[in-house]
Amino acid sequence: MSRRRQVYEGKAKILFEGPEPGTLVQYFKDDATAFNAQKKGTIVGKGVINNRISEHIMTLLGDLGVPTHFIKRLNMREQLIKQVEIMPVEVIVRNIAAGSFSKRLGVEEGTRLPRTIVELCYKSDQLGDPLVGEDVVTAMGWMSPRDLDDVMALTLRINDIMTGLFAGIGVRLIDFKLEFGRFYPNEDEVQIILADEISPDNCRLWDAKTNEKLDKDRFRRDLGGVAEAYQEIARRLGIRIDPQQVEA
Repeated sequence: MSRRRQVYEGKAKILFEGPEPGTLVQYFKDDATAFNAQKKGTIVGKGVINNRISEHIMTLLGDLGVPTHFIKRLNMREQLIKQVEIMPVEVIVRNIAAGSFSKRLGVEEGTRLPRTIVELCYKSDQLGDPLVGEDVVTAMGWMSPRDLDDVMALTLRINDIMTGLFAGIGVRLIDFKLEFGRFYPNEDEVQIILADEISPDNCRLWDAKTNEKLDKDRFRRDLGGVAEAYQEIARRLGIRIDPQQVEA
């Protein structure tokens, strides 16, 4: 890592200059944060597990026609990705009431929603990632109306694929967060593609029979067994990870 130029460091990942123009290397850390980084900790091996889970899901999405920034996994903690211009809007998909949605609206956690709800948040830790409407997103220039249409269509497609994927391994996809970016394959073209990661860090995943939480809520709520829950998701997805590599 030290031989590459660092271009960005977030709460869970570091981005380095890639080997070719238009590429980056995404490194997955073991750092864990919650409540806009007010709570911090370390989950040993989380970066390794999330790297593999995100690779698995991004590959599946790409095979099914969803454009993503993922190119290939380089090693246990790093991926080669396309360099994109990240839009400052987080997209939250909610299938079942949980977390802030339940607190905000007084809906009992675990309540199935009448339909999938998509919420938009302005990416700002300082402001607490406030909810914003579609009019705000387009008026502020964070997305054009066409960008927003593309993002919403991709989001619902991703939800359909992921809901089926997790149902097939006995897991309920409660909600999840997505980030999108603009990719410029050439000077005359721009594409909206899925970026960031998909893992138990940004998905709520409950066991379909017991409703046991298998995601970062175990860290948020001090439930313990965080790494074990992440490993369980990997195991159910058919991902084999050497325990020695997780502990390294």
